[in-house]
Amino acid sequence: MAFGKRKKTREVVTQSTLENAFDRRTFVIGAGMGGIGVLLAARMGYIAIAENEKYELESESNRVNLSLIPPRRGWILDRNGAPLASNRADFRVDIIPERTPDPDATLDQLTRILDLDENKAADIRKRIGDGPGYQPVEIASGITYDQFAAVSVRLPDLPGVVPQRGFSRFYPTGAAVGHLLGYVGPANAEEYEEQDRNPLLVTPGYKIGKDALEKQFELELRGVPGARRVEVTASGRIVRDLETRDDVQGDPVRLTIDGPLQDYAARRIGLESGSVVVMDCETGDLLCMASMPSFDPNSFSQGIGRVEYAMLRDDERVPLRNKVLKGLYPPGSTVKPMHCMAFLDAGVKPEESIMCNGGRRIGNRFFNCWSNHGRVDMAKAIYQSCDSYFYHFAQQIGFAKVAEWAHKMGLGEEFPLPVTSQFFGTVPSPEWKQRRHDSAWQPYDTVNSSIGQGYYLTNPLQLAVMSARLATGDRVMPRLQLTDEKPVFEHFDFSPAEIDYVRQAMSDTVNGPGTAGRARLPFDDIKMAGKTGTAQVVSLSISDGRSGPWKYRDHGLFVFFAPFDKPKYAGAVVIEHGGGSGAAYPIARDVMTFLFDPAKGMDALRPLEQQWGGTAQQRLDAKYRAYAAAQGQSVPPAPSRDEDIFDQVEAEARLAARQTETLAEEATPSRVDTRSAEEVRRSSAEANQQLDNGSAAQ
Repeated sequence: MAFGKRKKTREVVTQSTLENAFDRRTFVIGAGMGGIGVLLAARMGYIAIAENEKYELESESNRVNLSLIPPRRGWILDRNGAPLASNRADFRVDIIPERTPDPDATLDQLTRILDLDENKAADIRKRIGDGPGYQPVEIASGITYDQFAAVSVRLPDLPGVVPQRGFSRFYPTGAAVGHLLGYVGPANAEEYEEQDRNPLLVTPGYKIGKDALEKQFELELRGVPGARRVEVTASGRIVRDLETRDDVQGDPVRLTIDGPLQDYAARRIGLESGSVVVMDCETGDLLCMASMPSFDPNSFSQGIGRVEYAMLRDDERVPLRNKVLKGLYPPGSTVKPMHCMAFLDAGVKPEESIMCNGGRRIGNRFFNCWSNHGRVDMAKAIYQSCDSYFYHFAQQIGFAKVAEWAHKMGLGEEFPLPVTSQFFGTVPSPEWKQRRHDSAWQPYDTVNSSIGQGYYLTNPLQLAVMSARLATGDRVMPRLQLTDEKPVFEHFDFSPAEIDYVRQAMSDTVNGPGTAGRARLPFDDIKMAGKTGTAQVVSLSISDGRSGPWKYRDHGLFVFFAPFDKPKYAGAVVIEHGGGSGAAYPIARDVMTFLFDPAKGMDALRPLEQQWGGTAQQRLDAKYRAYAAAQGQSVPPAPSRDEDIFDQVEAEARLAARQTETLAEEATPSRVDTRSAEEVRRSSAEANQQLDNGSAAQ
């Protein structure tokens, strides 16, 4: 029987089965679509109700643009309330590179509109290329209203360009306060990250302190930014202003600095390279910290050009260094009075004497003195600066004792001042040499150190502090921020007679048979005491220290205080490679003359500035033009600094200074002024007006 495959039974398709299948599919699809509809409806409801505020804000942000208004920096004031750093209104133009599709084309157009020179345009291109795209780059500041308007009407063709009216930092006395105050500038990427990406730091026109006191007091000076809300179109064009919140200016910072004295000292340094420090012996207030040559902080604040910066960078006199805090020099003979205090503490009597025959033999070597002084006691050793005396007694008591007193008098010390940094130098000692050079102290080390040479290094501020402590016998501490409190200082363990003895010897240096007769003040009733110093730079086999290449000449130093019988002010002058102390003490004389009598001080300065080629700022501007010309670059004339503005600043500063008690009023009863404050202001204004008539003040 043959078996075949069994046929599969075919499903019978009927109208009923078709309808059932269609109904099932319709239900599934309908349920799916219904579910999707429910989800969409729920989402729409959630967006419309639960997230209504969020999307309302986002839609508002598309319509409204919110921008920060940079706050005005707080002023930096001198002790009399006169501005050392202020703000002035100006028009400015910035560009934000990441918002500019074609920076080169945009910059070319701005160059034509603002009439920028080639150097400026090249500097801007470099900053755009080197900087992060989000950070605004300054195109020009201090532009005229016509230029500001010309840029504003072309904004649709200048994407990323931000013209605005704001405030720029202004330093009335320019280079005189460059090292003291520092400067401001746009925040860099590191500063932006360090401050938690604060949007204020990338706001066009906002600048932060970059150096010195501007940086140290940044938080106090910063202020609170304002805000501006404007309605814009989809393309970003402004339709109308909606609301503006004013900025809050930063807090002022009041310094102990005497503005007119600071400016005068900086100008009096003249063509030399050096520094002048003056402080109040009673309070420790730093009245003057002039360091020259310097830079104009207004140039940095406006965006210094590469040519001008190269001029400063390449100058062998290092105008970018604050010589008051970071200049280190052998103190030379200026430390001899302080060494005498160490001798007194070790039991040496002032009347003990030696014979100076032009030097002293120590071991098998003869060390020269600068002259043959004959019989020398302590006073003569100071006012005649006899090296032999110090060779002898430093060997007798040991230099460890001298080094101990050097530290007590402020040398080798770092002071608690609101500054970014300070170099504290070296006070050599046997222990220091063993630790630093791993070698034993030798007799020649004592000889060199006893006259302020060898390993000795100090900065001008330390020398000024030493002078104040010598003058008073107190551990005077310097301060830079003005307060109403009068500090109380520790008194050293010296008798009044010992202090008076050293004071008198330092007075004889200037007013007697000493080495600084040209430092005598032009007053019958006020005498200044001091001590000269010459710090050798190279061996006598290379240079005699007084001539030849500038860098081979000796440093000139002078420490001083006045009045010598009742010290009120003390200070130090250091002139780098000045050829000896003769370059330093005439400057101290004129600075102290100005402190007592501004008219006499200015009378001494004006003929000198005529010989030098103008004020410090005028010489700096001329030097920049000459340097740029030598580099084949064209530089436009220096911005006109109206003489009447500078005369007014100087007159107001001197007027404010005259409202305080003068040195003479405090020093001698015969000079006490019993006039009212209004009478003082009136008479001072008259005197200053006479002084300013016909002057070419900065």
